[in-house]
Amino acid sequence: MSEKQARECAEQACPTCGTCCGECECLPEDVRVFQNPNLFQRLLEDIETVFSKDPAARSTIEVLTSYPGLHAIWIHRLTHFLWLHKIRFPARFISHIGRWLTGIEIHPGAVIGRRFFIDHGMGVVIGETAEIGNDVLMYKGAVLGGVSLEQTKRHPTLRHGVVVGSNAVILGPIEIGPHSKVGSGAVVVKPVPASATVVGVPAKVVRINGIACPRKPDLRHEELPDIVTDRLRQLNARIEALEAQLRNLETRAEEAVRVYDDQNDFAADRVVEEEVERWR
Repeated sequence: MSEKQARECAEQACPTCGTCCGECECLPEDVRVFQNPNLFQRLLEDIETVFSKDPAARSTIEVLTSYPGLHAIWIHRLTHFLWLHKIRFPARFISHIGRWLTGIEIHPGAVIGRRFFIDHGMGVVIGETAEIGNDVLMYKGAVLGGVSLEQTKRHPTLRHGVVVGSNAVILGPIEIGPHSKVGSGAVVVKPVPASATVVGVPAKVVRINGIACPRKPDLRHEELPDIVTDRLRQLNARIEALEAQLRNLETRAEEAVRVYDDQNDFAADRVVEEEVERWR
């Protein structure tokens, strides 16, 4: 699938409504997301996001008190507001307190969309110029880092519906296409097309699929291709083939030596017989 086809695939609509509203307007009204939410509606949406993306969540009180990923998002909302209004030091200081409380470091300058959820969260780092779209799911230890010392766009952009696995590192001002998946432990240094799966160090595209509903992320991490294991299998098969060829060559060489020795022995016996006959 070409990059253009992948992008078109990512822009396809929800299979239920046949349109690409981005807000799942095909859903029943009681579970439909708010189009222009106020502060209270945003808080409710964040809580509902936890329930929709973490099957371990059992009650609202549990979510409110025991989910550092949710706390980090709320703290970032405050610090980002301060950052946009040029109140820089308080924004950074509150962000630092949030890092101490949650183990998640989000720079106040980062732009984060709606229904973003950080599961577990310990060790997550999101840089100043990072941009994160709607319905993004991120696991612990993920890093959105920069590769430049210049005060420009130097951190990644994650489009809608991206899933970032545990301990994945995404570096530089690159774009991760909508509905893509970054495998656990991957190091991504190049742009990723839409609806793709990338794994490895450095990360490589190993799969490009169609998309499901963006509010229901694909969590089947056990089905991610293991390119290291696959490459080891290929190398093992190649070694076995080379060993078979080597054994065949050794057998042929031994046969050639045996034939050569037999011929030499016959020739030597013939010379002796001829010498005896001459002396007679």
